[in-house]
Amino acid sequence: MSTMRSFNELFNFNHTDHAEIFDEAQDPWDVLPLIAHYLEYKLKPKKEGEISTGAFVDDSVSIGKGTVVETGAVIHGPTIIGKHCIIRTGAYIRGNAIIGDNVTIGNSTEIKNALIFNEAILPHFNYVGDSILGNKVHLGSSVVLSNIKTPPSEILVTTLEKTYQTGLEKFGAIIGDKAEIGANAVLNPGTIIGKNSVIYPLALIRGVIQSDSIVKVRQQHEIVTKKELRID
Repeated sequence: MSTMRSFNELFNFNHTDHAEIFDEAQDPWDVLPLIAHYLEYKLKPKKEGEISTGAFVDDSVSIGKGTVVETGAVIHGPTIIGKHCIIRTGAYIRGNAIIGDNVTIGNSTEIKNALIFNEAILPHFNYVGDSILGNKVHLGSSVVLSNIKTPPSEILVTTLEKTYQTGLEKFGAIIGDKAEIGANAVLNPGTIIGKNSVIYPLALIRGVIQSDSIVKVRQQHEIVTKKELRID
């Protein structure tokens, strides 16, 4: 059975301008500590998009043509943002972020130390820390990629075959191309989601989910007749 450690099981590198960051990585999570160094030599600050009055964009940020940064967005560097993105009001990019083309970063979405492939959608109230999101990944409202254990300790990746040591105390999730994560789902630290998978809303996920999987959440509901409140 696949352990989802192969880059090709997760991503099509034709959908990012930053595939070279994977060259020195053995496992997908090895990329996370490389992001800061990659930005040191790759980042060439520029602001070619439309930056609305009232948005904050610091000097160590690159913004591509056609990208719109709405009023109230905050972008710290070092950060690279590609072409034709939408950075909506209330978005908070904390730095060490690599964001591809045609990406949507929505209201109250927070990003730090993350690599996001082209056409991903993070529309509202999402937390994405120490994570990698593939092409056309879609996060439902309020999806959280939890990136630190309680109490903090090394994050492990557990498969059916083996548990892998990552050497990381901060590691959110790695989500393969075209995966859909339903609203209010929480991915525990060190979660890996394969390509084309669907996670139902409200799911609490840990470990490795193979490509083309559906993780269903079934709730039991009891419906009773409302009794009239009597006041003597």
